[in-house]
Formats: sequence, structure tokens, C-alpha cells
Amino acid sequence: MSDLRLPTVIVTALIDSINPCAIGVLVLLVSALLVLSENKKKLLVTGAIYITAVFVTYFIAGLGLLTVIHKMQIGEMVGIMVGFLVIILALVEIKDFFWYGKGFSLTIPKSQIARIQKYAEEGTIVASIILGILVSAVELPCTGGPYLAITTILAEKFDFLAIMYLLLYNFIFVLPLIIIVLLAYFGTEALDIKHWKDKYKRWMRLATGILMLGLGVLLILFAQGTISLV
Repeated sequence: MSDLRLPTVIVTALIDSINPCAIGVLVLLVSALLVLSENKKKLLVTGAIYITAVFVTYFIAGLGLLTVIHKMQIGEMVGIMVGFLVIILALVEIKDFFWYGKGFSLTIPKSQIARIQKYAEEGTIVASIILGILVSAVELPCTGGPYLAITTILAEKFDFLAIMYLLLYNFIFVLPLIIIVLLAYFGTEALDIKHWKDKYKRWMRLATGILMLGLGVLLILFAQGTISLV
């Protein structure tokens, strides 16, 4: 039987990586750094620290979920529950393509935006680490659905490859953030990146929604033993 976890991880991570929440926060950080300092090296270093903090936080969280689901042997029960949850979240994402921001949306809570702004404007190494951890926690409404689905799938066979797939997922997840920092370093204006994000955010939501809809169905079938990914 072929191991289908790898293509599932890659496709899911690629779609999840273009979520407006993570990109929007990084644009905020880049904008603040460009205002505070003309030193492009500081932009590169601070951006790299922020992205590393996001990567490490997400990986540790994913590893914890994998361990709990696998050791408690609740993969089937969790798989079906997560499958239905992901389908509901998918419909919310698709709704935002047609009626963006109206009604319930998967966004960073407004109560946390001021805190994010504060750490972004500080522009220090410590603030960037705190910002990466904070953003990873508060943007879960945006990114939690696909990630929960993937960790549930990987928990079915918790081996060395599962850990490598989780590392790969998180690398792909932060890849657009790396590209944005490099674009800013080489002269692209943060405002241009923000305009690009605002222009395509509805399409990002639609792509994420369609992916999550497929993942939800896949998870339910996977949990019931109808299909196998390993």
C-alpha cells in the first residue's frame, strides 16, 4: 500500500500557508520595522526570529497533538469528530468568499490585535519571539482546522516519517512568510504586499475552504476505515 500521507501533507500545507491571518501579521511586523529602522539587516534578522518562533510553536503543538491522539488510541472517534468540525469550518471559509467579514469568520480575535501591534512596533528580538508565539496561539481560528486534520491523520501511524511530515508541513506553512521577508529585504514595499494580500484574501479563503471540505470528508472516511492513507 502506498503512503499517501506525503501528498496529503504537502497539498494541505500549501493551501494553509496562504492564510490571510499569518500574512497580515507579518506585513504589520515588516511595516513597523521599516518605519523604526532603515537597517535591512535588522529586518532580516527580526523577521527570521519571528518566523522561527511561529515554526517551533506550531511544531511543538502538533507533536503534542500527535502524541495524545496516538497514545490514547482515540484516532477513530477524534477523526470523525474532527472531520465534521473541519467541514463546518470549511463552510465558514467559503462563506467569506461571498460575504467577507460578515457574520462569524475565522479571524484573529479583535481583542488581541492591540497586543500584536504592540510587540510588532517594538521590533526587538524578544518582542519578535513573543509575537511569534502569541500569533501562533491567537490565529488558530484561521489555521487550526487543516492542522488538526493533518495531525489526526498522522497520529494513525505515529512513526519517524510522521514526525518528518509534521516538520515538512510546518516548513511549507512558513514558506510564504520567508518569501515576504525576503521581498521586503530586497526592496518591495510593505504596503505593496498588504495590497496584494487584501486583493486576494477572498480567494485565499475560498481555496482554504475547498481544501478543508475535502479534508473533512477524507478524515471521516479515513476514521471509518473506508480508505487508507498508509
